[in-house]
Amino acid sequence: MLKQPGDASTLKVSLWRRFMNQAANVFAISASVLVIVPLVVIFVYLVIKGVGSLNWAFVTQTPKPPGELGGGMANAMVGSAVILALASLVGIPMGIGCGIYLAEYGRDRFGDLVRFTADVLNGVPSIVIGIAVYSLIVLRQKHFSALSGGIALAIMMIPTVARATEEMLLMVPNNIREAALGLGIPKWRTTLSISLRTASAGVITGCMLAFARVAGETAPLLFTAFGNQYWNMNLNQPTAALPLQIYTYALSPYDDWHRQAWAGALILIVMIVAAVAAVRISTSRGALKGAS
Repeated sequence: MLKQPGDASTLKVSLWRRFMNQAANVFAISASVLVIVPLVVIFVYLVIKGVGSLNWAFVTQTPKPPGELGGGMANAMVGSAVILALASLVGIPMGIGCGIYLAEYGRDRFGDLVRFTADVLNGVPSIVIGIAVYSLIVLRQKHFSALSGGIALAIMMIPTVARATEEMLLMVPNNIREAALGLGIPKWRTTLSISLRTASAGVITGCMLAFARVAGETAPLLFTAFGNQYWNMNLNQPTAALPLQIYTYALSPYDDWHRQAWAGALILIVMIVAAVAAVRISTSRGALKGAS
């Protein structure tokens, strides 16, 4: 016997579906809040602890000698920007190229080996990478440098960017590739101009995640860039960086240095958020222009 639409069992099922739908919505919203809350708490705490030490001298002067009040981290801010720029210039293109190979060509044992290597490298502690770069570059040059620091951070970026690029390219429908190939477009041009362009939003997100991960790394820079109390724009010399300066100040016995360490941590977070936001805004505008 067929059940009528107004049957009690049908109404019961409808109520159960509504309940499960609301429960799923509550769970999703709660999970989103739990993701956002730690960042907000950390940022608010850094503002409370570090905003009092922020002034014009902090962003324009180099550190004062131990025990002397004042000074700033201007050289460390510039040094971090230089080292991160070097890391991005090396790591992002190599990571994207590796991801393109894995997604479009790496269907053999060599591709599996590359995937396995990227996954292992992604889990290697940063201090191990710093020691490896120290042995391979710093000892051969017989001095620390911003270049070796950038290479160490680039090595950390490559596996994250590569795997993110691969996953995003695999999400591009094969029909798009087949349509391009059917029009006589070479495979390399199809990959770069169509597949990669379609997956660009996800690829950029992967690059931002890799950038945010290495921006606050201290251990690799201890063995490579080493730090510097003065201005330095020579890529082949020891260079200051915000994580190194924060680490040094946090271990010091001086209260003024402790306060400046909190201010430096706040500046570091702001720099990361600003860089990620700038990339997001620029890419979203480019997507809108492309759609229009």
